[in-house]
Amino acid sequence: MPTALVTGATAGIGAAFARRLAADGVSLVLVARDRERLASSAEALHKRYGVEVETLPADLTLDEGLAAVEERLRSGVDLLVNNAGFGHRAGFLDVPVADELRMLRLHCEAVLRLTRAALPSMIAKGRGYVVNVASVAAFFTRGTYSASKAWAVNFSESAAAELTGTGVRVMALCPGFVRTEFHERAGMDVSGIPRFLWLRADQVVDEAVRDLALGRWVSVPSARYKLITGVGRYVPRRIAGAVSRRIGRR
Repeated sequence: MPTALVTGATAGIGAAFARRLAADGVSLVLVARDRERLASSAEALHKRYGVEVETLPADLTLDEGLAAVEERLRSGVDLLVNNAGFGHRAGFLDVPVADELRMLRLHCEAVLRLTRAALPSMIAKGRGYVVNVASVAAFFTRGTYSASKAWAVNFSESAAAELTGTGVRVMALCPGFVRTEFHERAGMDVSGIPRFLWLRADQVVDEAVRDLALGRWVSVPSARYKLITGVGRYVPRRIAGAVSRRIGRR
């Protein structure tokens, strides 16, 4: 049975990946900070889909958490989903530097280290997949969050290019607004976000799995966000940044 390790696996896009993979018969390693919630998720997935589910409680903003997940990845998995992440409601100058550094560690350092830990065994087998969950924000200007997601996209594309011919694929997943706990946890007021911009987590994952099978380096789920990111490449950065601030944060 193939095995997938998913970080941030108990909610939102991570939980949707776990459900989809379990339904496909993939054994799981679920990573998150909340031990009790992990155990509950693992039990539910095992009962519903009959797959083996391993739990690995870890805080990926801490050295010991990163090291524990790196060790598990070095023993071999077939798919790594780097999904763990968080956002800030306030702007760059209003967020404590320590919180910004935690974000960079989770969105950048953790993605780099976990990807690097997973790749050797995948390359040795001649097959494997890595999905780094970024964001449509990567193509716009939204402070440290968008900068960290832009790094994830560039890193994923660079790794994908370097791994050409090895049988291993790396892809950046760039969803837009998704109905999850993400915004609530960040204390963001999203009441002004138009309904047509919201996606379902299961929809995002289904499109990601399809794009991964097609060998794409970057996946932008839904036609509406493909259009938005396409237009965003041609709109002056200053204008795009002003629009992004008004839509995405209050």
